Amino acid sequence: MRLITFEDSVRRSRVGALTPDGRVVDLNSACALYLRDIENEGAFYRLADALVSPHMRELFAGGDTSLEAARKALDYVLENDSVTGPRGEPIFYSADEIFMRAPIVPRKFFHASGFRNVDAIIGHEEPVIYPEHLTQELDGEVELAVVLKRCGKHFASDDASSYIGGYVVFNHLTARDIQRREMQSGTSGFCHGIDTFCPLGPWIVTADEIPDPHQLTMELRVNGEPRQSSSSSKMAVKIPEILSHYSPMNYSAGDVLSTSPGAGTFNGDPKARYLKVGDVMECEIEGIGILRNHIISWEEAYGRKPAALATQETRS
Repeated sequence: MRLITFEDSVRRSRVGALTPDGRVVDLNSACALYLRDIENEGAFYRLADALVSPHMRELFAGGDTSLEAARKALDYVLENDSVTGPRGEPIFYSADEIFMRAPIVPRKFFHASGFRNVDAIIGHEEPVIYPEHLTQELDGEVELAVVLKRCGKHFASDDASSYIGGYVVFNHLTARDIQRREMQSGTSGFCHGIDTFCPLGPWIVTADEIPDPHQLTMELRVNGEPRQSSSSSKMAVKIPEILSHYSPMNYSAGDVLSTSPGAGTFNGDPKARYLKVGDVMECEIEGIGILRNHIISWEEAYGRKPAALATQETRS
C-alpha cells in the first residue's frame, strides 16, 4: 500500500491509500464498510477507529493487525467500487479534492547526525522557506527513511526487520555555513532543524512492497537537473544494523529513522549546487516515488522581511 495523510473538504485529517488509477481511499471509512458488510459488526465505526485509525501514527501503532485490516478494507472497496461509507460519507477522493500533508509526524525522528526537529516536517508540494538572514548555503540530499510499526528497544539486527512498517523519501536539508560553525563545537542540530527543513513524503510505501531496500536507485533533481545520484546499495551500514544501533533509545511505533546512505555523486561545482529561492527540488527513490518541494522567500511566506534584515536596512 501507498499510505498518505490528507485533509478532506472540511479540513479533517485522514489516512488514505492511493489506488492504481490515482484516486485516494479513506481507509477508516473503508474499514467501517468492510466490518459492516463482511464481518457483520454492529459497532463498525468504533471498531474501525480502533483498527484503522484516521491518524497515521496510531495506524502504525496497531502494527501488523492494523495494516492487514487496512489492506483488507482497501481490497474490498476496490473490488466492489464502493463509493460511500456506511453513513454516506465519501470513500474515494480525486487528487484535486484533497490536500496532502506529510504522511506522518513521528514522536522521534532518528538520524545519523542526531534527532531531527519533527516540528520542521513538511509534506509533498509544501514550500521550504528560505531564511536568508540565517544562511546563504542551503543544500539538500535524498535519503531513504524507515517507519517503525512496533515499539522496542535493545534488539539485535536479526530482529530488526520485524519492526519495519514502511519506507518514505526524506530530503535532508542542511545550512552548510551554519553546519561549519556548529561543527567547531561538535554539534550539528540547528543547521538541520530550522522550520520547514524536513520534507518527508510523498507517501509511505508498506514494507511488503519493497523486497530489498538495499537495491533502490536514488536521485535529487533541482529544476529538472540531476544534482545527486546514488543507490541504497552504497550504505556502509545496512538498515538492520542501523535500527539495532539506535534501539537502546527506545522506539515508539510510528517513529522515523533515516538510513542516511551518504551524499552519493554530485554533479558540478559543489558551491554551485546551493539552493536558492524559486528552485524546485525533486527527491526520487525507486519503488517509492517523488517528493517535490519548492523554495520560497521569507517575505513571500510571512509578508515581511526577517526582523534581523529589516533592522540592518534601517541602520544602513
